[in-house]
Amino acid sequence: MNVVSFAGYSGAGKTTLVERLIPVLKLQGQRVSVVKHAHHKFDIDHAGKDTFRHREAGAFEVVVASDRRLALIREFEQQPTVLSVHALLAELDPGVDWVLVEGFKQSDLPKIEIWREPQPGEKPRPLRYPDDACIVGIATDAPGRLPPDFSLPVFDVNDVDAIGAWLLAHATRFEYKVESHV
Repeated sequence: MNVVSFAGYSGAGKTTLVERLIPVLKLQGQRVSVVKHAHHKFDIDHAGKDTFRHREAGAFEVVVASDRRLALIREFEQQPTVLSVHALLAELDPGVDWVLVEGFKQSDLPKIEIWREPQPGEKPRPLRYPDDACIVGIATDAPGRLPPDFSLPVFDVNDVDAIGAWLLAHATRFEYKVESHV
């Protein structure tokens, strides 16, 4: 399995890029999974549904499955429980070709930084790559604003075909070795 993370500030377009990259990779015959970090309390279940009622009754885990999908909902008994991205990757089907990771900016995974030119009235946000050795490229709408000595690959943030082609051409660079993260 190959793993690449997408890092950037809130509103930079990480979710949109990942959403648009999935079909690009799928068209090349790749199986794609996503790991997304949520910063807030979230729920994929809804009041009144059987699984919600089971959780409310105190179940530690609820697995719901049909002939089309499976979902696992696990309640953490101790607060706060912070799972590493590596623990989440271990939950995935190891036969997947690519895992696109969003929201684990502090991880040690290879990352493509998403950086956009600030809009008028927005405060500028610094590039992350100088402080993160795991950043292997940058997707931006402002390549001219990068430092003149910038040496990493640069992508147009809207050109997901080019990003997908680069990932596939450099797939060995993104090969995930489970034993090095256990």
